Amino acid sequence: MAALGTGLAIAGYTTVDGVGVRASGTSLGYVAWLMILEGLAIPAYAYYRHRAGPAAQLRPFAVRGLLGAALSVVAHGLVLWAQTRARLAPIAALRESSIIVGAAIGTLFFKERFGAPRIAAAGLMVVGIGMMPHTTS
Repeated sequence: MAALGTGLAIAGYTTVDGVGVRASGTSLGYVAWLMILEGLAIPAYAYYRHRAGPAAQLRPFAVRGLLGAALSVVAHGLVLWAQTRARLAPIAALRESSIIVGAAIGTLFFKERFGAPRIAAAGLMVVGIGMMPHTTS
């Protein structure tokens, strides 16, 4: 059920992003509004949830967090730009293939096991991507 829910969530946000960025006419404008709205909602929720001062708790991680946020905005912007240029399904497949990169990073830098389940999942993802049509129409 968790995998089905995850798949439905991915399909949902991919469709919303794809339709939204195409309707907006500009990937830069779409990602800017998305980040502005999220940039207001998430800190407001954090303040509501942790009134004792989330800023003090986050201060030690500020530089790393801001770098991660900037990279996230750039990565999301690139995906949205790609969604204006090609069909959504191949873009979504390539976007989610970052799971393989994440698993490799976990293994190399965090010494996580890369056992049979991860190898099978990575292999299935590669096969799925390979089966995608290579047209852009």
